[in-house]
Amino acid sequence: MRSNNMVAMILAGGRGTRLFELTSKVAKPAVNFGGKYRIIDFPLSNCANSDISTVGVLTQYESILLNSYVARDHYWGLDTNDGGVYVLTPREKAQADFEVYQGTADAITQNIDFLDSIDPEYVLILSGDHIYKMNYAKMLGYHKVKGADATIAVLEVPMKEASRFGIMNTDKDNRIVEFEEKPANPKSNLASMGIYIFTYKTLRKYLIEDAKNKESKHDFGHDIIPQYIESGKNLFAYQFKGYWKDVGTIDSLWEANMDLLNTNNELDLADNTWKIYTEDVNALPQYIGPDAEVENSYITEGCVIEGCVKNSVLGTNVKVAKGARVIDSVIMPGTVIGENANVTRCIVAENMKIKDGAKYGHKKSEHIELVAKSGK
Repeated sequence: MRSNNMVAMILAGGRGTRLFELTSKVAKPAVNFGGKYRIIDFPLSNCANSDISTVGVLTQYESILLNSYVARDHYWGLDTNDGGVYVLTPREKAQADFEVYQGTADAITQNIDFLDSIDPEYVLILSGDHIYKMNYAKMLGYHKVKGADATIAVLEVPMKEASRFGIMNTDKDNRIVEFEEKPANPKSNLASMGIYIFTYKTLRKYLIEDAKNKESKHDFGHDIIPQYIESGKNLFAYQFKGYWKDVGTIDSLWEANMDLLNTNNELDLADNTWKIYTEDVNALPQYIGPDAEVENSYITEGCVIEGCVKNSVLGTNVKVAKGARVIDSVIMPGTVIGENANVTRCIVAENMKIKDGAKYGHKKSEHIELVAKSGK
C-alpha cells in the first residue's frame, strides 16, 4: 500500500557554488554522479522505494535541465494515477510581487496551496543534493509510534567534526530537547541530516506564523525547529545507520564517487532490493580495446577505452584514446580524453575535450582538480 497520507517535498533549488563550474549552468541536484546517475536520483528513488507516490520538487537556480529531468516521473516509477512528481518553482502571486524562495521554510510556505490541494497527514522534507539510501516509511512508522509533531533524521558524526553541523541534543528517549546550529562546543554528535517528517496540520500553523515574522530567516533549522522546541512540541530524533554523503564540494563529490569502488561500499548500487533509478540512456555497449588496461573502475554504457583506466568512474559515452591514462578520477558523460593525455585525481566536467598529451592533476595533490575548461 502506497503512503498516500505523506507527501515528500524535495528542496532542490540551491546554487551549489562550491562545485564551481559544475553548477554554473546546472542546479546541484542535476549534477552527474556514479557514471550514469544524477544526484537527485537518490531522494527520488528513496521515495519510490518507500511507496511515497506524491513528490514535489522545489527548484529555483538554473532549473531548466532539472525541471525537464524530474518531470519524467516514469524514470522512478512515480507516474501513478494517485500521485506523480510535481515541479514547483517560485511564481508570482496575486497578493505579492514575484519572490524567490527566501529560505527552506519559505519554500514550503510558498507551496502551502499545493499541499492543501492534496491534504496530507504528514509532510516529508528532503534535500535534493545528498547521496544515500533510506526507507522513509520506517521513519514515518517511528514518527507515529512516538506521537511526534516532528521527527528529524540524525547521523552520528565524529565529535571533532560536530561543530560543522546542526546538532540535536536529546534525552534518553530520543526526544529533542535542544538544537544547536554549528556549536563551538557541541554537547552531542547527533547531526541533523536535513530530513524532516512533520504532522502537516501543526507544521502549516507554524509556517504561516513564521511568514509574518520579518526578523525570521524562514529556515527550518534556524527558525521552525527552535520554535517547536520552545513551544514544547513533541520532537524526536530518528537515528540513521548507513551511508550518507553531502556532495557539496569538489572533494566530497570525488570522495563519494571513489566510495563506489570500495569493496566494502555501504551504498552498493548493485543492490536489487533498493534500486536507484535513473534515465535509461540510449547508448551502445561499452568497448574495451585490445591494448586497453582497466582496473577497479566503473565503466558506463557507450564508453570506448583504448588507454589505461584505474580506480576511476567514467560516465556515459566517455572515450579514452590510446596511450591516455585516467587514474583516481571521475570523468563525466561525453568527455573525450586525447591520446597520451594524463588525468590523475581529477573531476572532468561533461563533454570536455582533453587535448592529446595534456596533463591534469597529480597523485600527491591534497585537493581534487576540477577540469571544466579546455587547455593545457
